[in-house]
Amino acid sequence: MPNAIHLQKENFIEIFKIQTEALIAIHEFLYQHGFLQLMPVIVSPITDPLCHSVYEANIEYLNQKLQLTKSMALHKQIAISALDTKGIYIVSPNVRLEKDIQSDNHLLEFSQLDIELKGASAREFMSFMEELIVYTFSRVRDRCKEEITLLRVPIKTPKTPFQLYSSWDLRSEFGTEFGFQISQREDNLFWITDFEREFYDKENESRKGHYFNYDLYYPEGYGEALSGGERDYKYDVIVRKLEERNQSPEDFAPYLELAKADLLGPSAGGGLGIERLVRFLTKRPHIKEITLFPKVPGEKIFL
Repeated sequence: MPNAIHLQKENFIEIFKIQTEALIAIHEFLYQHGFLQLMPVIVSPITDPLCHSVYEANIEYLNQKLQLTKSMALHKQIAISALDTKGIYIVSPNVRLEKDIQSDNHLLEFSQLDIELKGASAREFMSFMEELIVYTFSRVRDRCKEEITLLRVPIKTPKTPFQLYSSWDLRSEFGTEFGFQISQREDNLFWITDFEREFYDKENESRKGHYFNYDLYYPEGYGEALSGGERDYKYDVIVRKLEERNQSPEDFAPYLELAKADLLGPSAGGGLGIERLVRFLTKRPHIKEITLFPKVPGEKIFL
């Protein structure tokens, strides 16, 4: 039974020690910067629609349709608007029932470090995340020397500022798989900006079809680390963008109710994949190698 053998693999202790220290470092950094930690939302009438199609994960409770969280993008925007604080974060479980994905970097069930900064610009959030990444890598390197030696994975502290690329420039040069191709050639973390995707990403009013959003990528072919952006929060703008994407405003009624009442405000944020972070730190060939109970798209789920 290959799945049972998976539980007997070597180095899980070293991998989970590195994961533990990475999470401790993240908590330390955010606590030092005055952030509040919130608890995750698991089910809700609304969730992130995503910019690609997945099988829906719905349940019904007392005649109300609820969805398993795909990401807390909408909830953390609502939370930062409601709370008098500079920033919030959540270690949030996500469920995305992917369709036809052949990848060494995807799980159906994973966790994100979801962060939101009140009143921040895209550039301010990106700079903040660079500081957090450098702090986390440095602390793991200093605290996990034995594990790093056993795994033979020297950890380099990334150099800042990270390189910045435009998705438009990369797409014209490399085609649709530009992110993976650039990741293979880089040796330091880097940003790709300006994607046309979710309705809540803030549009550049002076350049139609351009957005104040970003993805953070790992080098050496390890791919996407974080996705995020500035948020649109004005009711009329959000409704227009939903209609442009052929999405039903009714599917986001509670969120739109808050926007119409001017209870949403400017913010920027992103979600950093925890498993992908650990995979990069430990240089495992597949993301399933850093979890005891992997749920890989297209594979039978054992536990």
